[in-house]
Amino acid sequence: MENSVSAPLLELRGIVKSYGAIRVLRGIDIHVNAGEVVGLVGDNGAGKSTLIKTLSGIVRPEEGEYRFNGDLVDVRGPHDVTELGVQTVYQDLALCDNLDAVQNLFLGREMVGSVFGGRRIKRAAQEKRSREVLKQMRLDSISLTRPVSAMSGGQRQNIAIARSILWQPKVVLLDEPTAALSHSAAAQVGKLIRTLADQGLGIIVVSHDIHQFVLEVTDRIVVLRLGAVAAQFDSKTVTGEIVVNAMVGGNEGVNSAR
Repeated sequence: MENSVSAPLLELRGIVKSYGAIRVLRGIDIHVNAGEVVGLVGDNGAGKSTLIKTLSGIVRPEEGEYRFNGDLVDVRGPHDVTELGVQTVYQDLALCDNLDAVQNLFLGREMVGSVFGGRRIKRAAQEKRSREVLKQMRLDSISLTRPVSAMSGGQRQNIAIARSILWQPKVVLLDEPTAALSHSAAAQVGKLIRTLADQGLGIIVVSHDIHQFVLEVTDRIVVLRLGAVAAQFDSKTVTGEIVVNAMVGGNEGVNSAR
């Protein structure tokens, strides 16, 4: 066992991934600690999507290490990552508009009774668990019986995040959680992310909204450029201009700012 008290909750070391002759990830190092929100930013083609898929177990790299709580683990697919306690919320949310909040939260993993009882869905138990999770996330105002199609964009995003929290993960990966949301809805999602981090979760969030989301919500920012880590910044001391400069390959001397 290589575990240590100071080890990051989740860490990738030296990740390399190629598609044919194109090297998409070039020796990526990234980590997140418990209670920390890490912003992952980069221009189109920087490698963010491939890195998130690697973190979630969908993509298996040619080189590199996947570590959890300091221990080297063999990730063969998404199931292995889920078993570790890592959940991913993708940009498309994967919600069923005709179903209500409870049905979406338990979609594909319904609580059912015994074979002798016809394996009927235990709606009351699901509602109880849903209320517990939404209360934990300070989302008590969301209706459990209202169809998702009748909810706002921010509420839909919160339901998708709540579905990941339902299974008590240690790390949550969020892919563009504020895409197509109004500023006020994005602010609510940001507040939820901070709440989860305060409860000890490690969170990695991909976002293009540098100025009004990433700087306000995250603790640390990792900038990808052309498949490599171009810079890392403390979110509280860096400016949006410096982050964007690192994304587009500006003055390299600026990219070490803390």
